[in-house]
Amino acid sequence: MRRNLRHESKPRQVGRERRLRLAVAGLRGTVQFKASLKDHTSFHIGGPADVLVQPADVEDVIRLCRQTTEQRVPICVLGGTNILVRDKGIRGVVVSLAKLRAIKEEPGSVLYVEGGVGMPTLIGHAIRKSLAGLEWAAGIPGTVAGCVVMNAGTRLGEMKSTVKAVRIVSPDGTLLDYQAESIDFAYRRATLPRGIVVGVWLQLKPGVKSEIGQVVKDYLRYRRDTQPLSMPSAGCVFKNPKNDSAGRVVESAGLKGAAVGDACVSTKHANFIVNQGHASARDVLSLIRKVRARVARKTGIKLELELKVIGER
Repeated sequence: MRRNLRHESKPRQVGRERRLRLAVAGLRGTVQFKASLKDHTSFHIGGPADVLVQPADVEDVIRLCRQTTEQRVPICVLGGTNILVRDKGIRGVVVSLAKLRAIKEEPGSVLYVEGGVGMPTLIGHAIRKSLAGLEWAAGIPGTVAGCVVMNAGTRLGEMKSTVKAVRIVSPDGTLLDYQAESIDFAYRRATLPRGIVVGVWLQLKPGVKSEIGQVVKDYLRYRRDTQPLSMPSAGCVFKNPKNDSAGRVVESAGLKGAAVGDACVSTKHANFIVNQGHASARDVLSLIRKVRARVARKTGIKLELELKVIGER
């Protein structure tokens, strides 16, 4: 019986590999099979993707969505920093929007920003154009698309405050625009239709270049002083409990510096877990379980994950 099962698995594997190749056929962007995701996550952690694709432009994204749907191949987008990829990696197609990096100015202090633009790049552009409204995002390293999907935020503000509309490629390859009023933004999430965010219209406001730059500089200094921005991490791990701070709760439980392997609770900010060198996703998940258990035992608080865990178990 075991011998027959082994013989049957090979045709299924060949069929799966054929579907993957058909799913990415004809794309003009970069296509890598069996690509390590460690270099594509802020944690520097993650197993391989069956296929990693960097579409050349929106038309490439449309083609990719159509073909993955036709071939019944799962698709996953990497864009936010608040992600932990499991050690076995991700099956199907993983998409990086790194090549979608155009910024276009529109009347009324509006910017149309493609999904792969990094927030530091966007903030720099806004400062040069004397446009205010993004100062809260100083120090966030993710992409615009990722920040929309998770409604990224800091103590100064969040993404929903500037989003005017979102452009999405649906699973069947249709290009659709959604006004902000039709999107349910909540704490660290946005309820969006299925698809890939390829662009965002941001409503900013005129300001004084030197004043905007100074606010960004001051807040970036504050974040560098209070958060481990120089070490690989995925940002805040836990959602803040009602009327409290997750960092304060974890620190009060005596967990600053707690470690499993090379995964360690930051001594600078207890709601960050940092990769001290060669941490695995298993290390991080074990440390998360340890933190949650001790916090629940000492305080009765059940910490909820802000970190998004993806990939094969």
